[in-house]
Amino acid sequence: MNRFTDIVPIATKGISGQESIGALIFGLLFVGWVLYVVVTLARRDPGEPPGSEVELAPNRKPYYDDEELEGPRLDRALLVCLGMLMIIAIAIPLYWLREPGRESNALRGFNIRAVNRGAGLFESAKAPTSPTSPIHFGCADCHGSAGQGGSTSYVVSNPAEPNVPPVSVSWSAPPLNSVTYRFTDDELLQILTYGRAGTPMPAWGILGGGALDAQQLSDLIAYIHSIQITPAQAIAFWQQRANATAIAEGSVDADGNPIITGKVLFDTNCARCHTQGYSYGNPGVSGGGGQYGPNLTNGSEIRQFPSEADQITFVTKGVDPGTGYGTGGIGTDYGGGMPHFGVYLSQQEITEIVDYERSL
Repeated sequence: MNRFTDIVPIATKGISGQESIGALIFGLLFVGWVLYVVVTLARRDPGEPPGSEVELAPNRKPYYDDEELEGPRLDRALLVCLGMLMIIAIAIPLYWLREPGRESNALRGFNIRAVNRGAGLFESAKAPTSPTSPIHFGCADCHGSAGQGGSTSYVVSNPAEPNVPPVSVSWSAPPLNSVTYRFTDDELLQILTYGRAGTPMPAWGILGGGALDAQQLSDLIAYIHSIQITPAQAIAFWQQRANATAIAEGSVDADGNPIITGKVLFDTNCARCHTQGYSYGNPGVSGGGGQYGPNLTNGSEIRQFPSEADQITFVTKGVDPGTGYGTGGIGTDYGGGMPHFGVYLSQQEITEIVDYERSL
């Protein structure tokens, strides 16, 4: 079971049903004890001088004889005992009636605490620290305060031209508020652990040479789940981005309305990995030699996927790490691999992207 499935934004929770029943039982016992004390004090003779309880205490007085003890007094005591047994017989099942909910409540509480810790790790490195959030790793500095996307400075160089000095660029960091619709939790863990080679995304996990342990990585994923927009919002968000891309590229009709082509969809969703320089505003050949994804030009996609339907499935669903795809592709175990776009892109949009890629 994926323990992040039911994560919700941080919210104040009331007490559980078990706690309510327990509090009720405690309250009844406390009220009964108070009544007992009050009745006992009320039965004391006001004329009794201090210290007289030594002689007048109940255990010092002659008690009832057998006939009186075994008569109505005994019947009353037995009725009281029967009533208390009935209370116990009813109260215990009531207390445990919602016991199956304890596990889900515990899981929810665990996730809320994980989200709180992850929120502290995600916060800007410039944010003030607190006892509950003693350290920030600054994810928000690149990806935005709520994971809506942002940018960061990065130095790029061309290994093919060693004499050309490196250049500092403003690199567009992707939004994380819809990232779980593109990657599984295992893939997110791989990305956080090992980073994205050739991009500003560093390796954060200890196994990748970073500073975060397994618990902190898990907390970050829990927080990322908590900031996810709905699928409908994700569809609208990426449609807006496609419209902006179309306008920027001049793909508009006579009235200036955006025309969403396969190239526009590719540039919006795929180019940051598959087109060199696209992430920092200096795109090269479309689909050619991205910083992370492979070169898609010169018919490589037709050779990799002789069947267009297989390529559409690959773009829609992706593959698990280490799983083969096409004629010779292998889903990488490092860096998260190929995302899947079937949640917020329609089959028609994915088909248009695939058609464009196969034309490169």
